[in-house]
Amino acid sequence: MKIWVPMDSAAKALGADEVADAIAAQVGPDVRIIRNGSRGMVWLEPLVEIDRGDGRVAYGPVTPDDVAALLDGTLESLGRVEDIPFFARQTRLTFARCGVIDPLDLDDYQAHGGLVGLRRAIGMIGAEIVAEVTDSGLRGRGGAGFPTGIKWKTVHDAPADRKYIVCNADEGDSGTFADRMIMEGDPFTLIEGMAIAGLAVGAVQGYVYMRSEYPDAIAVMNAAVDIARKRGVLGSDVLGSGRAFDMQIRVGAGAYVCGEETSLLNSLEGKRGVVRAKPPLPALEGFLGKPTVVNNVISLATVPVIMERGAQHYADFGLGRSRGTVTLQIAGNVRRGGLFETGFGVSLDEVVNDIGGGTASGRPVKAVQVGGPLGAYMPVSKFDTPMGYEEFDKNGGLIGHAGLVVFDDTTDMLQMARFAMEFCAVESCGKCTPCRVGAVRGVETIDRIAAGDAAAADLLTDLCEVMKDGSLCALGGFTPFPVMSALTQFPDDFATAKEAAE
Repeated sequence: MKIWVPMDSAAKALGADEVADAIAAQVGPDVRIIRNGSRGMVWLEPLVEIDRGDGRVAYGPVTPDDVAALLDGTLESLGRVEDIPFFARQTRLTFARCGVIDPLDLDDYQAHGGLVGLRRAIGMIGAEIVAEVTDSGLRGRGGAGFPTGIKWKTVHDAPADRKYIVCNADEGDSGTFADRMIMEGDPFTLIEGMAIAGLAVGAVQGYVYMRSEYPDAIAVMNAAVDIARKRGVLGSDVLGSGRAFDMQIRVGAGAYVCGEETSLLNSLEGKRGVVRAKPPLPALEGFLGKPTVVNNVISLATVPVIMERGAQHYADFGLGRSRGTVTLQIAGNVRRGGLFETGFGVSLDEVVNDIGGGTASGRPVKAVQVGGPLGAYMPVSKFDTPMGYEEFDKNGGLIGHAGLVVFDDTTDMLQMARFAMEFCAVESCGKCTPCRVGAVRGVETIDRIAAGDAAAADLLTDLCEVMKDGSLCALGGFTPFPVMSALTQFPDDFATAKEAAE
């Protein structure tokens, strides 16, 4: 008998370790306990699966008190995970193995399609790999949505004696956890994706820049890199190809601004994490002044499946210029929170009300913030917007890292606008005036509106325009999205503040 108990951070926070200990205390040596990643249905965690010889059957959420019934077969099951409606309607490409395999079992990884993409890449020249990624339509999943293939081609074509692959794993947006889930649940897919990127552009060294708040992910990634190096997936002779690629895990101190690629590079070099002016682009002068690919975890973790199944297979999913799948992270005041991977094009209404089940409080949905703390607040009137980069842009929003935070009708949107400005003020690296000073003045201006100064609303609008146009990076440049969307889409909350003051 095999029993799978997640070691994902979310599952552990909900008692998975205690459940695993209780199971271990009640079974014999003939039972194998496997610590897997999460299947992504957080409201069912700890989600335990048992194979008694007729396939994996799921139970959840399981507590230590449920273990006796779990083992004797009297605990009510959820059936197969693949048949649970939330899971069954997904298109799992990037997350196909997450929650299925033992994260640190390389043989298990290969048994589920791992390293097929890397072996194919070894038989290709760099330009062919770049073309494959370009044709897939893959775009950066970290926020900007920049075409991955174009970035790779720039680095591939840049003359240099040394090039680098840097994975931006500094996942700091509110409501996002996809990077952490993949690193904890399927780390070899990130390693494989980085190795493919190295072969594509001619880089022999890579770095994963992680935030210190992810101790479990850091431990898993370090262990996975060691295993990959010992098994010849990394090193001077990748899978016997005669080609080299190795990588290291680096841990940052948790500054939000280090999610911006140039600030990340400064931190990676041991400098203060402040934003660099562009140009030069990191693709031409990045880490240590050399051409550098800087991609998000999900972008790089998706490359293996593109190389395994071909560019067209991936490009067949999606909407418009948004090709492939989007890894939606549903959080906040919502009944069914978790990770949902599907093709671009699903509407915001379907995500929040159908897939997510509406609010956990049972009250009406008021807004959903998409794209982290710098994302716009989308009102119910815009819930017909399909998940797509251009489609969101037309409606004043941004997909960003595809994190969604749901709010019910008790939320004060003036206070949410204030929080966005305060967040920017706290997290600013201080290099540019529009962000450093503008965010502080933004908090003061919103407080004036709350105190009844109606004219301050025009001042807030002007201030947001300056921040949007004058900031060096997206921290100051995107803070106007939540602020202005709150002001324009929920004017009653700002008017109520004025009336209360009077």
